[in-house]
Amino acid sequence: MTISTELWEANQDIAQACLLHPFVEGIAYGTLPSEKFAYYVGQDAFFLEAFARAYSIAAAKAPDWQAFTTFHNLADGVLHELRLHEGYAAKWGIDLHSVQPSAATRHYTDFLLATAWGGDVGLIAAAMSPCMRLYAFLGEQLAKGGIPNHQYADWIRTYSSRDFQPLVQQLESLVERFATASTQLHSIYRYAMLCEQDFFQAAWQYGE
Repeated sequence: MTISTELWEANQDIAQACLLHPFVEGIAYGTLPSEKFAYYVGQDAFFLEAFARAYSIAAAKAPDWQAFTTFHNLADGVLHELRLHEGYAAKWGIDLHSVQPSAATRHYTDFLLATAWGGDVGLIAAAMSPCMRLYAFLGEQLAKGGIPNHQYADWIRTYSSRDFQPLVQQLESLVERFATASTQLHSIYRYAMLCEQDFFQAAWQYGE
């Protein structure tokens, strides 16, 4: 079993909790109140900017050219995702430049950037991997039986697409190359998974 598989399997409880979370189920069925999704888009855009910065820091620390270019390719993927959010912002009337991050968003971004600045390449990749793997999992599960025809279809289409899966695999390949199985590694991965769950919860509670 690879390190990435071991980490993912060890956190299936959180993965399943996210899949069954009312926010994610609202996306699945198209029933999520639009104001909650709009809030999520703004928070996610703030998060993705930090995610891209973490990739860039990791690239600067990469010990070889292959890893350097892989981290930069992954950062390009985040920029593509941010362009998708700009489309959402125009549709939902969101000003992405005035987003105030929630406590849940700050906890996640501060953790990622602290790991990026203070950790080695293996730990950075492991801290960032849950976001990618979880979204690929959610997209795949929500797309089973076909992409639904409702207002959140583009979200499901993005994370279930053939374009997204290779990005997940690229990041996990860096975990395999540079991470060493340890208590610290498992702790970092699980904390990121918990941050994902908290992120959905904060968006679900918005406006209540």
